[in-house]
Amino acid sequence: MSLEVFEKLESKVQQAIDTITLLQMEIEELKEKNTTLAQEVQNAAQSREDLERENNQLKDQQHGWQERLQALLGRMEEV
Repeated sequence: MSLEVFEKLESKVQQAIDTITLLQMEIEELKEKNTTLAQEVQNAAQSREDLERENNQLKDQQHGWQERLQALLGRMEEV
């Protein structure tokens, strides 16, 4: 009788070990995925900053062109 109880206990311990091993593997996969996603977020933030900087530069250029155009139109009206 005690042998049967011991075998059941051994089986449950083995199941627990298998479950723990699978969970550890899943944790490692999730850690890797988390690292990858964190890198993607960082890259996206950098791209956004770059685009905002470029947008500001283009707005400055547009403003410069508008000023030059206004100056040219002013000269044409004088003539």
